[in-house]
Amino acid sequence: MVKIETLLKERKVSRISELELERYINFFTNSYKNNLEHSKFVLEKFPRWSIISGYYTMHDIAKLFLAKEFRLKIDYEVHATTIKVLRELIKNKEILKLIEKGYEEFITLANDLAEAKKDRVKVQYYTGTDYMEQEYKKRAKEFLIKIVEPFLLKMKELIEK
Repeated sequence: MVKIETLLKERKVSRISELELERYINFFTNSYKNNLEHSKFVLEKFPRWSIISGYYTMHDIAKLFLAKEFRLKIDYEVHATTIKVLRELIKNKEILKLIEKGYEEFITLANDLAEAKKDRVKVQYYTGTDYMEQEYKKRAKEFLIKIVEPFLLKMKELIEK
């Protein structure tokens, strides 16, 4: 496990000043809600974007929690560092499993994009086949219901304690 003090020394995280705290909390409160709304809005028509927005919902509420409860701001390698900090501070294994699954899904989509960029001619986008379009819709719905929404509920419980 990485210790918070190590991450502070490496400048991957920092302490939020009193002057910055309210602005930071307001930003992530609005951001996670906007991402959740976007994820639901594009679910049927653009399911890959729904997954991405769903993951950012999780990421932003996690950063909101870290700011509110510990006055920590993630500065570098934000996705991986957020998960490292959560592993250190949260002992609820279910919450950690959900954010890790969300991150894996996000990385899979990012890797798909990287592969597409490398070899555009061979890559078939999901809109090209009805099967893949339906598959992404199914995957996006499951992601929202089984990963994003339970994670949000659990994080809200931690924030409200």
